[in-house]
Formats: sequence, C-alpha cells, structure tokens
Amino acid sequence: MPKMKTYKAAAKRFKITGRGKLRRLKTQRSHLRRKKSKRVRRSFDKYHPVDKVDRKRVRRLLGLKQAK
Repeated sequence: MPKMKTYKAAAKRFKITGRGKLRRLKTQRSHLRRKKSKRVRRSFDKYHPVDKVDRKRVRRLLGLKQAK
C-alpha cells in the first residue's frame, strides 16, 4: 500500500503536541487588527485545541494514523 501524502496546507495550519493532540491558531489574525480589543488580539497569539468533530479529518489531512 502506498504512503499517505500530507496535505501541505494543513501541515502549515496545524501542529501536533508531544502527546499527539492537535493545535490550531485562530482565524482573522492579520487583517484589521488595530480596531480589535487588546484581549482579542492577545487571544490570537495562543494555540487552541482542534474541535472533537474535526480531529479525524485533520489527522487524515496530515497523513497520520487515527488515534485510538
């Protein structure tokens, strides 16, 4: 069976922690930031967990085996 290829766009958007959890950054980070509150701008700098309903799809895009 051939290797699964990684979707490079997904690889740039998602990171994997040492324990195998998926992390993502929020959208709306770069455009019109000055009018947003400081609290909102700070939250853009943090990584957030990928939602449970999306984990299977993201892992497939990254070419990873499914978590058990």
